[in-house]
Amino acid sequence: MTPRPAPPPVDRAAASRAAVAARRARAAVKHDVAAKARTARDVLDAAWSDPQSPEATLRVRELLTSVPTLGPTRVAKVMNELGIAESKRTGGLGVRQRSSLWNYLTAREGGVEPTRLVVLAGPTAVGKGTVSAYIREHHPEIHLSVSATTRAPRPGEIDGVHYFFVSDAEFDRMIANHELLEWAVVHNSFRYGTPRPPIDAALAAGKRVLLEIDLQGARLVREEMPDAILVFLLPPSWEELVRRLTGRGTEDPSEQARRLETAKIELAAQDEFDYRVVNTDVAVAAQEVVELTAVPTSRP
Repeated sequence: MTPRPAPPPVDRAAASRAAVAARRARAAVKHDVAAKARTARDVLDAAWSDPQSPEATLRVRELLTSVPTLGPTRVAKVMNELGIAESKRTGGLGVRQRSSLWNYLTAREGGVEPTRLVVLAGPTAVGKGTVSAYIREHHPEIHLSVSATTRAPRPGEIDGVHYFFVSDAEFDRMIANHELLEWAVVHNSFRYGTPRPPIDAALAAGKRVLLEIDLQGARLVREEMPDAILVFLLPPSWEELVRRLTGRGTEDPSEQARRLETAKIELAAQDEFDYRVVNTDVAVAAQEVVELTAVPTSRP
């Protein structure tokens, strides 16, 4: 194999200057943290907002050792406890690592975790309601928003728990009084909407809020509340989605066919969301959603 030619001297010089500039920028970040001009969480916020920033290319170990009173031994122990490798850079952390590191620094710095709204959406029959129900049962610290709908309850659904089942006239009244954060006609049939007062009250009380809605609603929430984190719930496969829809027996064949066509359109919109969670196992998927309620507001 013919060896690749070395870059011309001018390219090596430019690369060297860029490397020096990058090192100086990272050194400045560490100096600011050591001097208490910035907190480590400020650095993480910048890193996760801009993956090309000096903060994003800083190794987690370097960031933590810059924190006053955190020595190398303690840093090594903390990183081991958080499951973060020595070589990891702040911009390269996964969702769980970001959450655990942020929570550790929040507790250490005596800060208060910002309140957060997480929106869970996905195609029909993917299991949004099942995942939300699991979170309701196992994570009482998270406030689950209850949607209003004009459709009739399905077997086992309880008014005020699964949905607020309202008449068309009552839904009209809520729209007129601006009581809905969003609303839409779903599957060309019934209206669904999100009562806003309970969400505002929960956020004001410092709670994490989970909102389970359809794709249209998720888009509207993002317009109203840009800091909301949008999570798209995916099926393990298209075949499994079809099985779940036909297996629940709540729609006739023509309605099932229409919903599957809608599901294809909904699946194509997954890239609009901040995170994707595959619902292979309800407990696992629910845990991933819960962990996302603790991820800092800045998106990767």
